[in-house]
Amino acid sequence: MHERAGTPALPEDLIDVEEVTAAYYDREPQMDDPAQQVVFGTSGHRGSSLDGAFNEAHIVATTAAIVEYRRSQGIDGPLFMGRDTHALSEPAWRTALEVLAAAGVEVHVDARDSWTPTPAVSHAILRANGAGTTGGVRTQGPGRADGIVVTPSHNPPRDGGFKYNPPHGGPADSDATSVIAARANEILRSGWRGVARVPFERAAMAETTRKHDFLTSYVDDLANVLDLDAIREAGVRIGADPLGGAAVEYWGAIGERHNLDLTVVNPTTDPTWRFMTLDWDGKIRMDCSSPYAMASLREKMQAPDGGSAPFDIATGNDADSDRHGIVTPDGGLMNPNHYLAVAIEYLFTHRPGWREDAAIGKTLVSSALIDRVAAGLGRRLIEVPVGFKYFVPGLLDGSVGFGGEESAGASFLRTDGNVWTTDKDGILLALLASEILAVTGRSPSQLHADLVERHGASSYARIDAPATKAQKAKLGALRPDDVAATELAGEAITGRLTEAPGNGAAIGGLKVTTENAWFAARPSGTEDVYKIYAESFRGPEHLAQVQDEAKKVVDAALAG
Repeated sequence: MHERAGTPALPEDLIDVEEVTAAYYDREPQMDDPAQQVVFGTSGHRGSSLDGAFNEAHIVATTAAIVEYRRSQGIDGPLFMGRDTHALSEPAWRTALEVLAAAGVEVHVDARDSWTPTPAVSHAILRANGAGTTGGVRTQGPGRADGIVVTPSHNPPRDGGFKYNPPHGGPADSDATSVIAARANEILRSGWRGVARVPFERAAMAETTRKHDFLTSYVDDLANVLDLDAIREAGVRIGADPLGGAAVEYWGAIGERHNLDLTVVNPTTDPTWRFMTLDWDGKIRMDCSSPYAMASLREKMQAPDGGSAPFDIATGNDADSDRHGIVTPDGGLMNPNHYLAVAIEYLFTHRPGWREDAAIGKTLVSSALIDRVAAGLGRRLIEVPVGFKYFVPGLLDGSVGFGGEESAGASFLRTDGNVWTTDKDGILLALLASEILAVTGRSPSQLHADLVERHGASSYARIDAPATKAQKAKLGALRPDDVAATELAGEAITGRLTEAPGNGAAIGGLKVTTENAWFAARPSGTEDVYKIYAESFRGPEHLAQVQDEAKKVVDAALAG
């Protein structure tokens, strides 16, 4: 823990925006360094221009690879492209438009020449492909739309990010990203300057570049996925903090369009994020699930002596608004797992238009409280590896009512049971907290306390342990029989998983379960560590024991 975690950023913590932007154009990647190649993780390619990992060359090559990929798949409809407020997002967005215009791709950009949240891009793709119509979403055939979002999500201000969403509207699966990344790196090696481009001024005025009102389309449609009437009639006082991200104009529009008692707590945008408080490691990071990054909003929710809190519900979003943070007067910043469990219980008892067999989707490192809630509801639980892409098919056809990740990302169906977004929607989940309060008269924190009374209290944490690249590779390839242990923290081991039970996909690591606890170990994609997620329903001391023995179990498996 950094000594200044949770305290306001100081001048020495801020990036030099001009330096970061200049490096984007001036530096070229060294292709013999894997860290400077194009690599698509669970949410696209990310890196910093200062490290030679996110530069003009990367975006030219990756955009050209996307052009080739969409042609190979017969995708010939419009491409919706949005960006967030990171310093590198606009330069990368401009570069991509230059390549797309030269390739004759019809690109739909924001009509306000402003920022676009990730869920608004997913929403636009799905609507263009038929969502909300009797024919449903078209994922095959001519005229299909897709999209690009230029964002590194909650990453620090020095970083940039670039992700592709196919016609299903969600994050691209590895069958697409592996092809795109391999081709992009091939272009980088063979000469990225040979890719056709047109000057930005011409690209912006090209016949193929169209204006799209992402904001109005998304904001107006919210009434079909949330009970906004209940929020308005109950007079719920909402404080929304976009954390300087792409949702800043959306929140004001939501309040005005739907006549809600909504205040945008911080309408400021600044690519240095000088108004942020430092995260746990002393970095500026727009992680709305972190109590340190959310310290200023938590402070704003403090009631004065003898008074009441200024808001009934306060919310935060990360830079591209695909994550949510919920702050209540009685409970402070909610643990993401706690809120997911509350949201699931509420939605599956207040959405009669959903299919009776609609399932609950969770990642395998999310809280087992969700398992207990699902069992209490009599609903099927689908447990998948880390990555929102695994929820896309179920959200598309309505067979999954809710899909959520422990990192505070989720989405769910419209009230009629049809698809809303197939990417994470932090705005949606933030507004749901107000609906829950309006309809039940109880805050999400209070409802979580009810869940604890019925299902038990859990202690949940994630820690890192050192690992070499070879050890990380071995961890990702473990088999269940590589685990020799029969007990974990005093309980018999009931499961050893290297594949997700919900879809049989490899989890890239290991999960071990007992009656009252579990741990999962996964290699980090960016650091020489592996991550241990653990949970116990027997208290924090038992959790610490689980964490300690988890490292021993993994180390023994790696040594075997």
